[in-house]
Amino acid sequence: MLLKTYKVLLIAAALLASSLIAEAGQPFDANAFRSTQAANKAILVDVTASWCPTCRQQRPIVQEIEKEKPDLVVYEVDFDTAKDVLKRFRVQYQSTLIIFRGDKEVTRSTAETNPALIRAMIAKAF
Repeated sequence: MLLKTYKVLLIAAALLASSLIAEAGQPFDANAFRSTQAANKAILVDVTASWCPTCRQQRPIVQEIEKEKPDLVVYEVDFDTAKDVLKRFRVQYQSTLIIFRGDKEVTRSTAETNPALIRAMIAKAF
């Protein structure tokens, strides 16, 4: 009985963890990105990979900021499948965050997980 309870708890924990890794933003679309730039909006390009532990640490931070700043447009770029987008933005590593204001890149970081520093980066676009 104890083993069965343990298995149920393990499954519940796995489901909870996977729900915490929900996606932030919207999938990157070149046309939508250009339109957002033309509207001179604050943009976060979030380069992520499902297997990346640093990306999993960044995810809840980005989601929280996204809720706090409804004017921020977040585009998610899959590191494993969007090679053309990675080339366009000169990205070599997953967990890269690129901040734009309109068509101007304001700042970028790779592997940053400090919420205060990520917030400060994004604040530069406002």
